[in-house]
Amino acid sequence: MMRARYSAYALQYETFVRDTWHPETRPGDLDLHDGTRYLGLKVHSAVGNEVTFTASVRLPDGQRTHLRERSTFTQVEGRWMYVDGAQP
Repeated sequence: MMRARYSAYALQYETFVRDTWHPETRPGDLDLHDGTRYLGLKVHSAVGNEVTFTASVRLPDGQRTHLRERSTFTQVEGRWMYVDGAQP
């Protein structure tokens, strides 16, 4: 699921991102067209319902940076849904 969500962000496929975000934590608005470019994903671990990853991005101002997160997922009606993330 983590790789699929990353790809959806990179391709600006907002519908998929929203559909895989738990309704209780999903933001009201989501803008995937802000100019951020996704350059790579490294999954460090996937244990139980948690995935730790680093995403490399280029921000709209041209700055390159890395986002490291420990994401929590849960199953809703048999589908994995993103709940939230924290900086490890």
